[in-house]
Amino acid sequence: MINRLVLVAGNIGAGKTSLTERLGARLDWQTAYESVADNPYLADFYADMRQWSFHLQIFFLGHRAEQHQLLANTPGSAIADRSIYEDAHIFARALHHMGQISERDYHAYRRVFDLIVMQLPRPDLLLYLKCPVPALLQRIHQRGRAAESGITADYLALLDSFYDEWLQTFDLCPVLTIPSQHLDFVNKPHHLDIVVGRIQDKLAGKEDVVFPDNGA
Repeated sequence: MINRLVLVAGNIGAGKTSLTERLGARLDWQTAYESVADNPYLADFYADMRQWSFHLQIFFLGHRAEQHQLLANTPGSAIADRSIYEDAHIFARALHHMGQISERDYHAYRRVFDLIVMQLPRPDLLLYLKCPVPALLQRIHQRGRAAESGITADYLALLDSFYDEWLQTFDLCPVLTIPSQHLDFVNKPHHLDIVVGRIQDKLAGKEDVVFPDNGA
């Protein structure tokens, strides 16, 4: 059996955790998730973003690099909720764009990031969950996490634009774009069946992997 490392990418509220959980259970893949509960900087970051943005990004960089390496070396296939690459190309970039990370700190961070990712094994597949901003905002409001209460449509749109730019040049592995606004992985098993089938096709090297427009 071929061991695979699959990464799930996408904007806030796109459905990454739900999909990771269900793919792990369906395919018997090891799963890994974003470090939130044991993150020593998260509360400080939300209280004062400019003061703690650099520290938070460094924590995530170390956490995700370690996670990526462990999953790549684990027996069997594995899937991770969010990739290390998004930290730099999406979130650190957004913080720098908004003035929450200084120019000096941003360039120092990117230098360390580039050195680290050069040493990491390449993933076998990137699953990109694409979802319109209004749907993302609705999902974020519905789940009601206090830490996400300040997320705006403008911020989500900024992240979305950065995702589009990043994926135009991403070449470490094949990318499967999943229209998550049309696919209910939680309540409709046949939608998960569709995703699993497309993933298997993509891992088999098929290039013309597409989804129905409405998820049916």
